[in-house]
Amino acid sequence: MAKCDACGNDYDKSFQVVAQGKTHTFDSFECAIHTLAPKCAHCGVRIIGHGLEKGDRMFCCDHCAEGAGVTELRDRA
Repeated sequence: MAKCDACGNDYDKSFQVVAQGKTHTFDSFECAIHTLAPKCAHCGVRIIGHGLEKGDRMFCCDHCAEGAGVTELRDRA
């Protein structure tokens, strides 16, 4: 069994995710999202889809990007 990096649960069905060269162990997708998903620069929600980005800021949607004054967007799809 392996211990979840986010919550510490020792679980026999844990899984690993390699992101930016580092290996993480999780017991659920919820913990993986909580740990790895970026936050919207405007509203703070975790971005689990493609999101939109401008420079080093990421947004969950066009509405939030515009709310932060960003008009030129780049979709990372």
